[in-house]
Amino acid sequence: MLRRLFGGRRSAQEEFARGTAAAQAGRMAEGIVALRSAVELKPDFPEAHYNLGAAYRDVGNADAALAAYRRAAELVPKFADVHVDIASLLRERRELEQAEQSLNRALALRPAFPEALLELGNVHKGAGDWRAAVEDFRRAVSLAPTFGRARWALAVAQIPMLDDGETDREERRQAFARELGALEAWTATDPQAFRAVAEQQPFYLAYHEVSNRDLLARYGKLCALLMQGWQLGAGLEPPRRGGRGKPERLKRDSRIRVGIVSAHISDHSVWLAFVRGWVQRLDPRRFEVHLFHLSAKRDAETELAISLAAAFHDGKGAWENWARFIHGSRMDVLIYPEIGMDPATAKLACLRLAPVQATSWGQPQTSGLPTMDYYLSAQALEPPDAQAHYSEALELLPGTSCWLPHAADAAPGARQPAPDLPAAEVLLLCPGTPFKYAAAHDALLVEIARRVPGGKLVFFRSQPEALSLRLERRLRAAFERAGLGFERHVAFLPWQHPQAFQAILGAADLYLDTVGFSGFNTALQAVRCGLPVVTREGSFMRGRLASGMLRHIGLDELVATSDAGYVELAVALATDAGRRQNLRERLRGARERLFEDDAPVRALEAFLERVVER
Repeated sequence: MLRRLFGGRRSAQEEFARGTAAAQAGRMAEGIVALRSAVELKPDFPEAHYNLGAAYRDVGNADAALAAYRRAAELVPKFADVHVDIASLLRERRELEQAEQSLNRALALRPAFPEALLELGNVHKGAGDWRAAVEDFRRAVSLAPTFGRARWALAVAQIPMLDDGETDREERRQAFARELGALEAWTATDPQAFRAVAEQQPFYLAYHEVSNRDLLARYGKLCALLMQGWQLGAGLEPPRRGGRGKPERLKRDSRIRVGIVSAHISDHSVWLAFVRGWVQRLDPRRFEVHLFHLSAKRDAETELAISLAAAFHDGKGAWENWARFIHGSRMDVLIYPEIGMDPATAKLACLRLAPVQATSWGQPQTSGLPTMDYYLSAQALEPPDAQAHYSEALELLPGTSCWLPHAADAAPGARQPAPDLPAAEVLLLCPGTPFKYAAAHDALLVEIARRVPGGKLVFFRSQPEALSLRLERRLRAAFERAGLGFERHVAFLPWQHPQAFQAILGAADLYLDTVGFSGFNTALQAVRCGLPVVTREGSFMRGRLASGMLRHIGLDELVATSDAGYVELAVALATDAGRRQNLRERLRGARERLFEDDAPVRALEAFLERVVER
């Protein structure tokens, strides 16, 4: 929040006031220019440095924001608030130890500081210490019972990011349901409760291998109720199907206006997996594609998106500005590729900003939101009873639902030498992020290691490293309980740049997919490299991403249908070099079916025309 804290000379003060007003109105570039002018006119103007830091943060320039906040802290050492803002930026950069140090300074200055406790809980949550996080959030709520963000965080934190050996997932789900009840009761008494919606989200429910429909529908109903209250108060009348009418649309433009709302229109798994192909291949004569890029991140993929879309929109600042802008853009259909990873996306998805709204498998489970009419999924990835797990109407596109280019993500890196790899007869890659490894499945990895004595399970240390260290400790304990030497069977490598990872895929013998929540982009990379992928088919779409891909190209023999079958298949392939080589050769031919398939896009076009004209 931008704040007036201190004074300054009149000329600097005028620039400060102009810049603050512009930033609050979403005119971020204008605001930053004026605030920079204020600090140039008066370098010891801490309020201007602070607001400049907030403006830089809103546009995604974390380095500049951090520098501005730190200058404000130098000028006013006892300003506790700025230490919380510094900590928040450091946490987002996954520098958790430094973030905690900054929060300790804030709490030393103001021990009863709910905002600092909230951010401390976020740091502990990011490090995988869910018990400490819950306690931090609970303390924040006890100090400030009307602090909505802390209440929301307390509810969501009941679902751990990473299991420890004592985590009872069913007990955690029950705890979340209880806290959700407390949220429902509190929000009925606070007219500003909508501000807390989706600041944190139950993202990690997706890693529980049970149906989340009922729990998420309850959560989604609460979110939508609160956000639609804001929408009505803001005067944004919900667009209705048929409200504009076919004649008006034909008069304006015969094309259907399709808006894609995402914070990940960049080098991100959601964009790369399916959104990029849709934007590339939708017929521009029939569809006018607008991209609403909620993030400040820009890279080569963002530039590609700009070149492909009819219109590219960014830089609107706060979610309220985005809501008004998207509402005013009069889209026929809005697609949210994922709901669950980004707070602004989730807030907007709770609103009715277009007559038809859909989400998709960037978050591979139901959104639970009554504002989402459809869920765009894939025939190859869903089980037969899939509709039962969604609150939205399920629309199954052919195959994997993706249009994937032949050349993407491949070739150059695979020709480079692989980084130093551990010595072993068989290298079994385990490239999932730590929270994809459920404690209940550690026994599968232990059994594979026991039965492949010359093998090495190779994991990667992702950031923040604290999570990987927790996973490593948990696995070490599991191996020790089984009487196996951990170092003999397991290695953790540093996180790799894409080209180095491609080289490792080329040098490995087998890829072990994560059980319960499968990989897609990483499994696709392995298939591109001809590396056999062992996967266990799950009961829900999120556990069938790799198996669906492999079945789609006719490699059913790489798909196990049970935990025991997963172990048997991994051991059989790890101990049979000839069979692995045969599979490599078959993969090279079969994988062609994954690429440049227009069938999903043609089906998407038919869907869009059908739901708009209905």
